[in-house]
Amino acid sequence: MAGIDACFRLDWPGFSLAVDLSLPGRGVTALFGHSGSGKTTLLRCIAGLERAPQGRLTVAGQVWQDAGHWVPTHQRPIGYVFQEASLFAHLTVLGNLRYGMKRNGEAQRVSLDRAIELLGIGHLLDRKPDRLSGGERQRVGIARALAVSPRLLLMDEPLAALDLKRKQEILPYLERLHDELDIPVLYVSHSPDEVARLADHLVAMEGGRVLASGPLAETLARLDLPIRLGEDAGAILDGTVGEVDGNWHLARVDFDGGSLWARDHGLTVGRRVRVRVLARDVSLAIEPGQGSIQNVLRGVVDAMGGDDHPGLALVRVRVGEAVLLARLTKRAVSTLGVGVGMPIWVQVKSVALLE
Repeated sequence: MAGIDACFRLDWPGFSLAVDLSLPGRGVTALFGHSGSGKTTLLRCIAGLERAPQGRLTVAGQVWQDAGHWVPTHQRPIGYVFQEASLFAHLTVLGNLRYGMKRNGEAQRVSLDRAIELLGIGHLLDRKPDRLSGGERQRVGIARALAVSPRLLLMDEPLAALDLKRKQEILPYLERLHDELDIPVLYVSHSPDEVARLADHLVAMEGGRVLASGPLAETLARLDLPIRLGEDAGAILDGTVGEVDGNWHLARVDFDGGSLWARDHGLTVGRRVRVRVLARDVSLAIEPGQGSIQNVLRGVVDAMGGDDHPGLALVRVRVGEAVLLARLTKRAVSTLGVGVGMPIWVQVKSVALLE
């Protein structure tokens, strides 16, 4: 499937953007970095809201910008979701959605009924925006962006203006979009939890430059340029619930390489889930112990690298097709004789289930 090729350069006083990216044509690509790293500027260039004279952009094989061609924003088949929904106050929810459809000059990729169902807003259609919560307004804003029949959905920190409760309310709807739509999504965020839950592909940015770009799990596992989602390095695993133990309130998540037990949150067997394992919660052993750690896996040391602290090291272990990171003291590495290619037992103390 043809993807997105974006090459832009902008020079402003005190800031410059210089990116050259090839992104997948489906799934969620997260543009991740601190405030001021250039995420929103890149998104605006893709939307045509910022004109980068030295720019090139193709989407699904169609040229939107190059040296001799420029497609203005209103002709680009995009849906754009801002931090604030900015709904028309004089229109009902349904009126706002139908207004978005006016831009739609071709067969809809997502029908209006489907957008309403995906975002769970059927009971809100007759309300005016002033009678909606922040989370409801944002869900309507996303549905309106889908109503324009976009080939590309751009989302600029859509949860930033919401409190934690509203974020938790809307995240399952974003996961539904991820699971059920073929429209590629570029998702700007500096929230580690959002990226860990939603992204398939990660673009890490700093100072207007791209630090790394690639599949989420693979990019997070790089030791040459450790990228931390939050306070610590870690790994992301996609798996399936293989068993639920009601007695102990645990769920077994099976992945390509083994399985891990996590706290059950009412999951059903067969459901696709994602788990996050922090490097600080992983230890290594020559022989499996008889202690309290229940998640013990057989792996092979794949790579070793330094850490922010001079006395610590990061060790990457391949378990089947998956990889896990372990943070060890350099003394422990020496004592165990850990080296690349060495078979090792991986002990996982804690697993975060990302619902």
